[in-house]
Amino acid sequence: MQEDINKLVKVRIEKLDKIREMGVNPYPYKYNRTHFSQDVIDNFADLEGKEVGVTGRIMSVRLMGKASFCHIQDHKGRIQVYIRKNEIGDEAFELFKMLDIGDLIGITGEVFKTHTGEVSVFAKKFELLTKSLRPLPIVKEKEVDGEKIVYDEFADKELRYRQRYVDLIVNPEVKSVFEKRSRIIMAIREFLNKNEFLEVETPILQPLYGGAAARPFTTHHNTLDMTLYLRIANELYLKRLIVGGFDRVYEFAKDFRNEGMDRFHNPEFTQVELYAAYQDYKWMMDFVEQLFNHVALSVFGSAKIQFRGHDIDLTPPWRRLPMFEAIEEFTGKDISALDEDGLRKVAKELNIEIEAEMGAGKIIDEIFGELVEPKLIQPTFIMDYPIEMSPLAKKHRDNPRLVERFEPIIGGKEVGNAFSELNDPIDQRERFMEQMKLREKGDDEAQMLDEDFLRALEYGMPPTTGLGIGIDRLVMLLTNQPSIRDVIFFPQMKPENK
Repeated sequence: MQEDINKLVKVRIEKLDKIREMGVNPYPYKYNRTHFSQDVIDNFADLEGKEVGVTGRIMSVRLMGKASFCHIQDHKGRIQVYIRKNEIGDEAFELFKMLDIGDLIGITGEVFKTHTGEVSVFAKKFELLTKSLRPLPIVKEKEVDGEKIVYDEFADKELRYRQRYVDLIVNPEVKSVFEKRSRIIMAIREFLNKNEFLEVETPILQPLYGGAAARPFTTHHNTLDMTLYLRIANELYLKRLIVGGFDRVYEFAKDFRNEGMDRFHNPEFTQVELYAAYQDYKWMMDFVEQLFNHVALSVFGSAKIQFRGHDIDLTPPWRRLPMFEAIEEFTGKDISALDEDGLRKVAKELNIEIEAEMGAGKIIDEIFGELVEPKLIQPTFIMDYPIEMSPLAKKHRDNPRLVERFEPIIGGKEVGNAFSELNDPIDQRERFMEQMKLREKGDDEAQMLDEDFLRALEYGMPPTTGLGIGIDRLVMLLTNQPSIRDVIFFPQMKPENK
């Protein structure tokens, strides 16, 4: 296959040389485009017989003696172009016949409709804008017994992720997913701004990582001669801003976690984190319902979506279910009063694999993640987590063994995490020390002790609630995509030669 491609590339380079010999620049600087393809089609009644300038990539060609048809594809879609020799001249027509599928051209001509009713552009002149040297894996179609059959499809998932630029050209529906991703982010930003949140920026390179349970990527700053970490979360810096007097802040953050990869995890991912002073996690639950509902209505026009064969309704209110009650509901086991040994015994009974270094919180998380979370399809707030699982959350006002934390779970996966934030510096120090004990046991995802963050809390942080939403997972959910790689332009991949 690669040998065949190399031969085709060689032929195209030879054509490129001939085009240059004709005195044609195959890579000019600009072209006066007046309309996108879909604009011409949608406004045919107003544009018929008028001159337009369109640009695009050649996706199909039909040569018919002294006339030709081709389809060009631009940002908004495809349009047919009719080219006639006696209209554009001999030299231009000879140049056109040398072009290949994948080349980019500019067409100036009149809008008309063919005998078959297809809106087209009758070329008065054309210009080669970019000569393509590699052949596209063009999707072909044929009709068999009245049924359209697609073959030679560019469908290899790994190849599509590696060569997203080709994927976007030959699979237009992929572009639609990323356009929706952009609109989802805009809708979130619009909602937060409307609710008086201030967008801020915090460091990506951090001297101490924190705000989540994860392994970091490590780097070195030569001038300062110090180890730095790519952030795993921006939580602790945003809370510093709450201490400093900002009441409501948010940040769209690129975060990085040096851990496993699967259809829900990419080492580099996007989150939005937001913090509101003088509110608690109950207020935040109401806010999350409103936020998700706003995004769905703004982008899709409905609060009802489909995800992996399920009809899901994001309309508030959502179910609110304490974590221990959820585990008992789906496993029949009441683990609310068990110590670590008791939890290990239950995990074994439930056939959940547990590592030796795992503490009580990690064991509970494994049980929940394996046997409960996948069954929560309709929007559900899992709330009131055991204290061992949440070193940055405030103790529950009614039960000191729990914390005021919730996760919104939709379609069998959590899409966010929220707390009534811990603002007692003495309690926070004790929690950090417990995390350090877990690190000593071998849990390298346990929280680090952050003395500067503790110092900030000692100056006083008001009652605060915070929320983090995984943007990639949210886009997966709202666009019904099976993998996180389908909603990230350039997901992390193994090297091609491995």
